[in-house]
Amino acid sequence: MSAFHVIANPLSGGGRAVQVAREVAADLGDAGATVRITFSPGIEAADGLVKDTAAAGETCVVVGGDGMVSTMAGPLHEHDLPAAIIPSGRGNDFARQLGIPENIHDAARLAVGGVETRVDAIQVGDRVVVGSVYAGVDSRVSQLVNSSSGRLPSAAQYQLASVRGLLQFAPRDYRVEVDDEVFEYRGFTAIAANSGFYGKGMHIAPDADVHDGLFDVVMVGAGNRLKFIRALPQLYRGTHLANPEVTVARGAAVRIVAGGVEAYADGEPLGPTPVTARVLPGALRILLNG
Repeated sequence: MSAFHVIANPLSGGGRAVQVAREVAADLGDAGATVRITFSPGIEAADGLVKDTAAAGETCVVVGGDGMVSTMAGPLHEHDLPAAIIPSGRGNDFARQLGIPENIHDAARLAVGGVETRVDAIQVGDRVVVGSVYAGVDSRVSQLVNSSSGRLPSAAQYQLASVRGLLQFAPRDYRVEVDDEVFEYRGFTAIAANSGFYGKGMHIAPDADVHDGLFDVVMVGAGNRLKFIRALPQLYRGTHLANPEVTVARGAAVRIVAGGVEAYADGEPLGPTPVTARVLPGALRILLNG
């Protein structure tokens, strides 16, 4: 008989993850599995929860958004434990990259019948994260989204924050090192993307692949601010790479330096640049569609 430990962030999706966790547990129970639920008290509890899951011989089921998946990534990597992801946060961009259904019941079926697949993660300092590391206007956007009241739908929160961020953020001088290449420019951001998506569905790095051991590093120069605002729909379609202000490089290690800019990863603050990130090939065992 299969055994699952459903671990949820009770704050994800404005508290929606609590009900999602209960519904997913019911689905798994109906499939004949034994299930328990834990509502995580925070990042400091993640390692203990995963260690306990491994000791009990259970499969981890992570319920939450990108921040929750990122929180669990380090312990899952350290203990080499398989996991299913149930997207229930505001962004859910890593789940989107992996092709995990938005419907929670369809996602729960992957916990029972999914194929274990190795996917890349990111080492940044002493943390393991999953989607992307970035520093620039998108840092400001993440800050605005995190401090928003939640009264608007999540997609509208990101879109409004993107416009506000572009209006507020002053271009900076960047130095970006991608393996042995160096790029220096004045611009709006630099993104080391493992996942192609961020910002609630923006296809920022359309060629990114979580199985290739490489970042797609997207660097955005300081073009006309209003043109960038009008071009925001291109980010969702992934057609922005034709913009002459956009440069893309690929590599396994990235260092971003930009004065006065705080780096973020998966929507959460890391601290001021410089920030160094490297790909951890095949670091996570995730249950996905075959």
